[in-house]
Amino acid sequence: MTSEARIRELGNRHRSLDEIIRRETTHPSADSLRVRELKQQKLRLKEQITSLEARAH
Repeated sequence: MTSEARIRELGNRHRSLDEIIRRETTHPSADSLRVRELKQQKLRLKEQITSLEARAH
């Protein structure tokens, strides 16, 4: 897999997590632990994307 394809894949997963987090936080009974875990996953993806982009340039 090329680094560009990997960046796209990670970006798609990042956007998916963003949508899941948005849906979770709109519920009055949102599980704060789950939201925190999702946000941590999203941050790790962003870090991977940034790292790959830096190596690609």
